[in-house]
Amino acid sequence: MFDQTPRWERPRERLRRNGAEALSLVELLAVVLRTGAPGTPSLRLGADLLRRFGSLERLARAADGEFLQLSGMGPVKIASLRAAFELGSRLARAPLNPGERFQSPEQVHAHFGPRLRQLRQELFYVLLLDSRQRLISEVEVSRGSLNQSLVHPREVFAPALRESAAAILVIHNHPSGNPDPSREDHEITRRLAQAGEILGVRLLDHVVIGGDGYRSFARSGWLSLK
Repeated sequence: MFDQTPRWERPRERLRRNGAEALSLVELLAVVLRTGAPGTPSLRLGADLLRRFGSLERLARAADGEFLQLSGMGPVKIASLRAAFELGSRLARAPLNPGERFQSPEQVHAHFGPRLRQLRQELFYVLLLDSRQRLISEVEVSRGSLNQSLVHPREVFAPALRESAAAILVIHNHPSGNPDPSREDHEITRRLAQAGEILGVRLLDHVVIGGDGYRSFARSGWLSLK
């Protein structure tokens, strides 16, 4: 069976005409897959994939054997999907540009959400900022379970002092998908705020990312020295 979709409505034509952002997830998958199988157009195959796995995150983590259970999926199409997801992952992991200003937790989440929300271990980052809240650099402080021994104020503020930062902003993720801060998160934040007060390097915010959501200590009024 041939694809009966009019040529001007096919995903590749729509992408050329309207841009990739105009395409649905199914259409984008169809472009990556390029062709379907006899009796299964690429649009239908893309829809089958989303229906089978439920989300892009689960699709990206699927094993080859799970893909092969779907009619029309073979090694070439699996490789195309793997390459597309890896390109997106590398883009999300790309370091920030020095000089970029950070003025809201939404801005932090927009950059770090795609990078951190799928991880199965906790990562803790510190952004070093100048007096105008422009980025000097980003530093990964720890990997693994977040606790006070792994995230010590000296590990956070050493690069800040070395780079003469005026302020810092810290970010970490919850692999559970729940962005609500734990008691330990609150304690670590309190200690960092106290250390920053002594050192003259202000803690602007602590943003916790979990799943598609986030929590901002500054916005929630949790940046307390007590």
